[in-house]
This record gives sequence, C-alpha cells and structure tokens, in this order.
Amino acid sequence: MDVLNVAKHGNSVLLLAGVAAVVSMIISLLAIFMYWRQRSVIDKLRQELQRTVQVGRDRLETEVALRTVQLTELTHHLQTAREDERHRLARNLHDDLGALLTSAKLDAARIKSRLADRAPEALELLAHLVSTLNSGIALGRSIIEDLRPSALSNLGLVATLEILTREFAEISGVAVHCELEPVELEVSAELMVYRLVQEAITNITKYARAQNVWVRLATDNGQVEVSVRDDGIGFDTSVQPRSAYGLVGMRFRVEAEGGTLALVSAPGQGTLIQVNLTPVHGRHDRRNNARPS
Repeated sequence: MDVLNVAKHGNSVLLLAGVAAVVSMIISLLAIFMYWRQRSVIDKLRQELQRTVQVGRDRLETEVALRTVQLTELTHHLQTAREDERHRLARNLHDDLGALLTSAKLDAARIKSRLADRAPEALELLAHLVSTLNSGIALGRSIIEDLRPSALSNLGLVATLEILTREFAEISGVAVHCELEPVELEVSAELMVYRLVQEAITNITKYARAQNVWVRLATDNGQVEVSVRDDGIGFDTSVQPRSAYGLVGMRFRVEAEGGTLALVSAPGQGTLIQVNLTPVHGRHDRRNNARPS
C-alpha cells in the first residue's frame, strides 16, 4: 500500500511538473506574442508618425518654395516699378527743369548783351546768375544720369561701369582696378549689375576705409561673374553690419534675375561681393565693345 501511495504521489508530482512546464511554455509564448504584437504596433505607430512628419515637411517645403517664388517675383516687380519711376522722374527733370534752366540761361545772356553799355554794374550780377544756372544745369544732368544711366543703353555695360568706377576713383581717391569683359545678359540684368556695383562702391566709401577696389565682370564656366572686392577693414559676417539692409536688398535683386550672391568678409581682411548670373546665350550686344571717349 505504501509503495502504491508513493507511486501515485510521484505520478502526481510529475503531472504537476508537466502541467507547470506547459503553463510556463504557454505564458512564455503568450509573452513573446504580446511582445511582438506590441512591437508591431509601435513600428506601425512609428511609421505613421514618420509619414505624418514627412507630409508636414513636404508641405512646409512646398510652402517655402512657393513663398520664395512669390517673394522673388515681388522683388522683380518692385525693382521694375522703381526703375520705371526713376525713368519718369529723369524724363520730367530733362523735359521740364532742363528746359526751364536753359531758357533762363538764354534770357540772362540776352539781358547781358542789352545791358553791356547801359549798366556795367549789373554785368557782374548777370555773370554770377549765368554761372549759377550753369551749375544748376550740370546738377540736373548729374541727377538725371543717376536716375537713368543713359550710357547703359548707348554704350553698354562695360563702358558704363568704366565711367562709374573712374568717377568713383576721382571723387573718393580710392584706387580702382577693373577687369571688365563684354558679357551676354538681359537688359534688366545689366541694369541690376550696374546698380549693384554702384551700391557696393558707395558702401565702400561709407564703411570700408579701403585703399584699393577691384571690380570684375567676366564669363567663367558658363556663368557671368560680377565681383567687387576691397582691402578695407572688413567685418564679422556673423554680426549684422550697418549696411545689412542694403546687402539683403542686393541679394533679393540678384535672385530676382535668377542669380546668386556670395559675401565674404572678416575683420581686417576686406570684403568680397560676388554674383553669378546665367548668360543669355546667342545675344551679342555690340554696345559692350564701345568705350567712352
């Protein structure tokens, strides 16, 4: 009887051990199943999150690209409107003020001839008046030329830049070294280049304390390159300079013509402004070969 009880007890232990093993295996399998299921859910959530982020990123990039195009178009429109207004003012100055000053000068000359024998004391006043009128006429022409550079349409970009840089050197005393080659650009791009060089050398006069300026216009590797470099005090490009808004305006005007602008400067190392533009292939403008007399 004792042997039988021992046998039964042993069988019960074995049965319980077997059941425990089976239960343990089931629990392990269930845990593994839950783990993989949870991991699958997490992977799906991660993928969904990545898709959502990518959609948002794509939407943002599209919006930024659209706004950039709109801003570029607006800049081009504003630049065109500004130049149209400059032309209108120049035309009015030429037609109205120029004619008025010239007429006054002729009247003064006629009065001078009539008073030559009758009122010699008035001749000195008339001479001063004529001199003042001549100065006014010269000033008017200078303003008109600044508003609408006639040399650009009559002589071309190269000759116009030569005139601009020569006058800058005479007024500022800064030595200007030019390397100017004929290039093929749209008319609007030529005007933009002229304005950019004009603004760059104006900034040099105000801020750079330079002794030398190098102006370059050439075609390199299929791109029109325009650069203005000085040996002035330079500045830290990570700090907004006093002429920051002018530089931003330059960049927008260049980008409106489909170009790029790079600015390189450091304290004590001078400043370089370099612009790259796509040329108009096949356009040959003989004015660019002209030289001012």
